[in-house]
Amino acid sequence: MSAQGPSAPQPGTGGAAASTAPAPMPPRPTGYAGELGQALLERNALTWEQLDQARLHALEKNVRLPEALVALRFVELGFIRRIQAEQLGLAFLDTVDVEAIDADLSKDIPVQFARTQLVLPLWRKGELIQVGIVDPLNVSGLDSLQLMVDGTMEPVVVAEGVLVDSINKIFDRRAGASQVMGEIHDEEIGISGENVQDIDVDIIDTDDEAPIIRLVNALMAQSVKERASDIHIEPFERHIAVRFRVDGVLYEIIRPPKRFAASITSRIKVMAGLDIAEKRIPQDGRIKIKVAGRDIDIRLSTVPTSHGERIVMRLLDKTAVLKDLEYIGMGDQALAYMNEMIQKAYGIILVTGPTGSGKTTTLYACLAKINSPVRNIITVEDPVEYQLGGIGQIQVNAKVGLTFAAGLRAILRQDPDVVMVGEIRDRETAEIAIQASLTGHLVFSTLHTNDSAGAVTRLVDMGVEPFLVASSVVCMMAQRLVRNLCPHCKKPVVPTESELRQLGYSRERFLEVTPGHVYAATGCQECLDTGYMGRTGIYELLVVDDEIRQLIMDNVDSNSIKKRAIAKGMLTLRDDGGRKVMRGDTSIAEILRVTQDDMLALD
Repeated sequence: MSAQGPSAPQPGTGGAAASTAPAPMPPRPTGYAGELGQALLERNALTWEQLDQARLHALEKNVRLPEALVALRFVELGFIRRIQAEQLGLAFLDTVDVEAIDADLSKDIPVQFARTQLVLPLWRKGELIQVGIVDPLNVSGLDSLQLMVDGTMEPVVVAEGVLVDSINKIFDRRAGASQVMGEIHDEEIGISGENVQDIDVDIIDTDDEAPIIRLVNALMAQSVKERASDIHIEPFERHIAVRFRVDGVLYEIIRPPKRFAASITSRIKVMAGLDIAEKRIPQDGRIKIKVAGRDIDIRLSTVPTSHGERIVMRLLDKTAVLKDLEYIGMGDQALAYMNEMIQKAYGIILVTGPTGSGKTTTLYACLAKINSPVRNIITVEDPVEYQLGGIGQIQVNAKVGLTFAAGLRAILRQDPDVVMVGEIRDRETAEIAIQASLTGHLVFSTLHTNDSAGAVTRLVDMGVEPFLVASSVVCMMAQRLVRNLCPHCKKPVVPTESELRQLGYSRERFLEVTPGHVYAATGCQECLDTGYMGRTGIYELLVVDDEIRQLIMDNVDSNSIKKRAIAKGMLTLRDDGGRKVMRGDTSIAEILRVTQDDMLALD
């Protein structure tokens, strides 16, 4: 490092006088500053007093001068690296075009080595391989890298954040499932027999050479990177289809040959602790992995088919932040009503919609809103998807008799104020939930129905008396998830008369609320050519007032209840979706895709 010179003169001694007025420093000998210190002094980036403090800190902590200067916040590390590069006659880069990096140069380099040593081969320049490095004095790192690279290296100093980002992107590219699959040869197909449940090592950092292990790891890493909620592995007669569900839509990722099927299935079952010899019956399991520093919980389901075992994996990001009620996409009217409903002392609040429509997220947002030390909140769920601080959460376990009904009965003996039941699936659970609401508890739950009013019909079909439904349910909310348009590539379009009519807008009203256009999906690199990025909810909130309550007691059909609620001002799923289209959040095609049932019911 820089020349150390003689030891820094010691501060004067002598009690309080010394602490308030230290003895003046004697003249520094020639070379005392060292090359780095001198360069910083000449640029007025450092004072002699700061240099003295930094040298003393370096001696006390046994660190080099740059680390001492940064620790004392005298100079930024990036500026020091630039000075060092200049002194050593090396180029300094504060930007790197990742697309121009030759990924083949790092094919034999473990990702953990690159991240630890902060080195990365960038590209060939004539006979030389230019290597990006953060610390140009990291001689041991460069020497180790030379053993892995075939050619003469030329170091180039790169800003730390830029090089870290380049390392992540290059190794993500290298670890893509398609790339790994292309590297697998027939004779290499095999699996590891070790039990690897609850993996604590980041799978991106693993350096396992077993090809099937690399392929499965690459699939999982890629699914997290591409925001997938599910991975589908489906065997067919001549191939395997691997698909990701991203923002609610399935996309095929790779199509491995059929000969890979047994090895892939066995590897995943080993990870989940399942019986790899049993292929005749469905099996369920869980895998816990770490990807890019994020803890991912995977729920695994296998079922036998005529061409082999079909696997579906649901990915739950344990580090994901739960959304507040205000930020899940509710309009002002629905949000105001929901904020009022969740403050009630008793009653049932039902959230309805198909699987994957965000019902659990909405319930969690409601519970988080009312969670406080003065309320006892308990849930029974299948599964517990997110941990909520201060709330008791019970996992359903049908194998030992802990069903929703049994869990709900147990909860009511725990003196709760608020209860959440993950789903009302049968008459027994429905009746216990209603009795709980009638005895002074606020109950949240979900049902699988197409619209809000359909919740009444579903409960009555389960055998619940209409007067019990009318007296216990305070509101019913249907919801769907729609994809947000990618902000980088959405394009303005003028809707047709037919599209406006389906959204419930006339041309005159459309021109009143928009600049004359809406937006449609295009597709770009940022959104993986889908045209969409992320999702938001559309909502239909039916508040049970006296008039609606009377209709329920009269056992009228759900369509009549819905039409009456609309006449009283309720916004349907289609109405809420239309507002989001006019705001430019999503597309007409997306709203028409998810609200077909809503439109048919009102035709």
